[in-house]
Amino acid sequence: MESTNKILPPLAERLRPRSLDGYIGQSHLVGPGSILRRMIDAGNISSFILWGPPGVGKTTLARIIANTTQSPFYTLSAVTAGVKDVREVIDRCKKDMQGMFTKGRPILFIDEIHRFSKSQQDSLLGAVESGIVTLIGATTENPSFEVIRPLLSRARVYTLKPLEAPELQKLLDHAISSDEILSRRNVEVKETTALFRFAGGDARKMLNILDLIEQSTPAGQPMVISDEIVTDRLQENPLAFDKDGEMHYDIISAFIKSIRGSDPDAAVYWLARMIAGGEDPEFIARRLAIVAAEDIGLANPNALLLANATFDILRKIGMPEGRIPLAECTVYLALSPKSNSAYLAIDRALAKVRETGDLPVPLHIRNAPTSLMKQMGYGHDYKYAHDYPGNFVVQQFLPDALTEERFWNPCNNPSEDKLAALHYQRWGNRFNKK
Repeated sequence: MESTNKILPPLAERLRPRSLDGYIGQSHLVGPGSILRRMIDAGNISSFILWGPPGVGKTTLARIIANTTQSPFYTLSAVTAGVKDVREVIDRCKKDMQGMFTKGRPILFIDEIHRFSKSQQDSLLGAVESGIVTLIGATTENPSFEVIRPLLSRARVYTLKPLEAPELQKLLDHAISSDEILSRRNVEVKETTALFRFAGGDARKMLNILDLIEQSTPAGQPMVISDEIVTDRLQENPLAFDKDGEMHYDIISAFIKSIRGSDPDAAVYWLARMIAGGEDPEFIARRLAIVAAEDIGLANPNALLLANATFDILRKIGMPEGRIPLAECTVYLALSPKSNSAYLAIDRALAKVRETGDLPVPLHIRNAPTSLMKQMGYGHDYKYAHDYPGNFVVQQFLPDALTEERFWNPCNNPSEDKLAALHYQRWGNRFNKK
């Protein structure tokens, strides 16, 4: 006799909303009067990319838009799809447009669009530009680095935020009251601190934790949610590395701080943890480039060159061989002298820009491509540095209101000692003003 027990999808899938009424979070995008809400209400959807961490509702929002606008909805995963798959979907969208049996333009949702190669992204351009398809991309990586410029110019980027405690609480209450499994159980919520902490703003992860607790609680017994039970259940079901969750951020933090703290052994250990856990190696390479600029900087400018070369060679050779240049760069950065003077300088300058606004460029260093500009004094008395001994001459480059400001303060290391001496030789007293 066949079993009549129905195999249910995971809790996160069971609770996936089909309309904005059930969508939790991202009020800056879908709340009353917000930009995406107005677009959806008008039924006129333009191409865009959703950028945010895992589990904050990117895929759900794309599906809600398709349901609300009654548009044909096609999904591709950048992990498995190739150019051929993209072209096949575009051909189907063309047929949809010709038939016009539906209300809205076909929507193509591409998950993890940052994993698409340049040629794959290029294959989308024509269809997006001609309006054959509305593209909705989802990415956890900065689109400025991972999406080609022509595609970015045709698609707005909207940033999604991790869910905050009140939103996670709302989701928890909704799950307990409306899910077909949890609503039948005697659920006792004693504490939520650990639940929300392990969720880390990720709705899907929180629901997966609830699933785990429910499945490990015998039928007929109360399903208790407390800090102790959440912690115990997760320890009983460990993951070596959760690249989408809290441990992801903890380990990358340990990796960066080990490099900053000049401990190559610890840095290589945390690198190994990430590689063994399946972390995206290009994510690691990007962090190495950031560390090279932020924490080593002018103390050893070659560090940034090596980090850039590491990223480039990693893309060429892939894994597992890519672990070797990653390790080489990690050890080199950890052993390099450290300086954050450039990092602090740009932050000081940005703070001053926010404080003082758009101060005028001094006339003598403005460009003067027309006779009118020359008559107005643009470029007048500008001193061309190469006409002077040592290719240097004292003149004003900062706006009039900031002539006494200083943004770069050298750190104490041999490389910057030389730069500081040269700076003092050129600018004298100004160098000593802070």
